[in-house]
Amino acid sequence: MYRFFYIIIVAAVLASCSSAKPKKQSAKKPVAVTKKKIHKPEDRIVIDENLKKQEELVATSKVKVTPEIVNGYISQFKGIAMKNMKEHGVPASITLAQGILESGAGTGVLCKVANNHFGIKCHKEWTGEYVRHDDDAAQECFRKYDEPGQSYRDHSLFLTSRPWYAPLFKLQQNDYKGWARGLKKSGYATDPKYPEKLIGIIERYQLHQYDAQVLGTEYKAIEPATATKTETKNTPEPPKPLEMIHIVGQGDTLYSISKKYNISVENIKAKNNMVDNTISIGQVLIIN
Repeated sequence: MYRFFYIIIVAAVLASCSSAKPKKQSAKKPVAVTKKKIHKPEDRIVIDENLKKQEELVATSKVKVTPEIVNGYISQFKGIAMKNMKEHGVPASITLAQGILESGAGTGVLCKVANNHFGIKCHKEWTGEYVRHDDDAAQECFRKYDEPGQSYRDHSLFLTSRPWYAPLFKLQQNDYKGWARGLKKSGYATDPKYPEKLIGIIERYQLHQYDAQVLGTEYKAIEPATATKTETKNTPEPPKPLEMIHIVGQGDTLYSISKKYNISVENIKAKNNMVDNTISIGQVLIIN
């Protein structure tokens, strides 16, 4: 009998201990939830327009040079321009004219330090070397090339790889006027006079002769008077003769430059809107 009561008591004690223990809950690891960003249609439009705006090329060089410098530039790069015309379809006359305008016929800072003849900026896809240069904004990123031929090839690829330049390649390759105006229409430059500048350079230096060489067609020289008549009523006056420049080098002073060109320091300052005698390496000075 006592044994029976003892077993009941022990069982009751064990039951109470078991109910006092907290129940174990299975621990679940937190799951990281990444929200996927949903682009609305209007978001995509904004991105595309911004990208297009970033890729518009604007002439980065404001230097003025002599005809001798321009002719030297043409002699040096006409072969490369014609080669690119054969491979990519961009008229050699247009490529040369843009190179002359964008690089100041090879005298611009970007051209000298980065072999960048067309002012092409880095953009997102660029993984090569680059330099910083003040343009539309301070210290913008511009592509740097090992040699000028790479810059010329990149210029052709730039035009052939952007869909908004596709209408250009429906034009005849000897239609340099159509190409010049088409570049402006496609957003290549914001300067309203950009087409006339290119056409003026092409006709002044007879650059369309290199298109004829590639196409195997007859080349007809354009007289300056005829070139002026063929332009629209809104065409500005023919460009003035290009002016002589000096690019400031190591050790240059306004005094030494004035002696070199037989011009007074005050005249140099007046032509370049300078308020003092401070100059820097790479600065372009108009001499006459």
